[in-house]
Amino acid sequence: MSRRLYSLLFYLCLPIIFVRLFLRARRAPEYRLRWAERLGFYSSSPKTGGILIHAVSVGETLAAVPLIKRIQADYPDLPISITTMTPTGSEQVRKNFGDDLFHVYIPYDLPRAVRRLLNTIKPRLVLVMETELWPNLVDQCHRGQIPLVIANARMSQRSADSYGRVTSLVSPMLKQLSLIVAQTEQDRERLERLGVEAEKMVVAGNIKFDISLTEQVQAAAALLKAEWGTARAAAPRKILIAASTHEGEEPVVLAAFQRLLITQPSLLLLLVPRHPERFNAVELMCTERGLRTKRRSSDSPCTIETQVIIGDTMGELMSFYGTADIAFVGGSLVETGGHNLLEPAVWQLPIVSGPYMFNFSEIDKLMTVAGALVKVDDEHSLAARVTELLDSPGMSGHMGEAALSVVEQNRGSLDRLYRQITPYL
Repeated sequence: MSRRLYSLLFYLCLPIIFVRLFLRARRAPEYRLRWAERLGFYSSSPKTGGILIHAVSVGETLAAVPLIKRIQADYPDLPISITTMTPTGSEQVRKNFGDDLFHVYIPYDLPRAVRRLLNTIKPRLVLVMETELWPNLVDQCHRGQIPLVIANARMSQRSADSYGRVTSLVSPMLKQLSLIVAQTEQDRERLERLGVEAEKMVVAGNIKFDISLTEQVQAAAALLKAEWGTARAAAPRKILIAASTHEGEEPVVLAAFQRLLITQPSLLLLLVPRHPERFNAVELMCTERGLRTKRRSSDSPCTIETQVIIGDTMGELMSFYGTADIAFVGGSLVETGGHNLLEPAVWQLPIVSGPYMFNFSEIDKLMTVAGALVKVDDEHSLAARVTELLDSPGMSGHMGEAALSVVEQNRGSLDRLYRQITPYL
């Protein structure tokens, strides 16, 4: 498939894309807003001549935060713009930076829309977090002689196989990239097999290992822990967090939790669905099972009778982890590919996941080898593993220490990435 054919198909699919956006907005109203930005029309303009950073959603945005703050500290006069694709990513930008930088949605990958974005920002460098490869964005940067760097790049085998099926589209695009800073040697090898020139790639590790707990996050976690009754000296409650869960996972988690309540009647489940539009459905799922449920956003207090708290607020996941004793990381019981294991690891939590962690295969391997992670595949094994950890504080402590050790041993990627991009600044 050529880029022109790709663009034509994209234009033809545009009505369907907007219908889907409208339908999604019925469950998540934020998707109803700022449609003009998705076509490259903006109501305000930034200072030009700076750096444009694209972070598709929450995970990529959070990974970019330390990098952006470092650039701001070293180049205070350099304009920074950041684009995301989802409302949740947009909320993270606002939470971390407020009005300190220019933020809009990235337009759909159509030639004119992308050109409008670049003409608005006029960047000296475009930095794309992880591996958001958009043919027209790459082509328009190439035409405008704007360096485009892929930072913290990862390429799973599944993604490599998909890209390999459209080499006529992918290969020319990859040749137009200025630099790829890959996470692992495996990522570099897969990208090279797709046609990236070896001299355009370096391996710097995963900047997500440079995660840290701010005083603000730690203070917020302590307040939540006190609010939910787990910080009381007498009979503190244990908390199991099930984070970033997807459709199909909550029934497994809830069934396992109900098994756990038989022997752990005071156990509290903190259930955090990945997508805000599913909050209502997950709450209904809990109440239909007879579980006494409250939403984090509600004014009702958490009492000893509360069994499930639904984490339905944005930007609090790191603090949520700080309240927990055991973490189940979602997106892993279904074939989504898992989510970030490093967030619970930095809190020294024992970690449980499902079998599907292919989007984080290197971290998954490190955690498994270190003894910080256990795998489950159904409600029975999930309940059994959590019971084992609750009954064995020594095992839980050892796993938590091992998880933090993995993080500490792999720090430094941010420095290596920063050295690679500073020549462009």
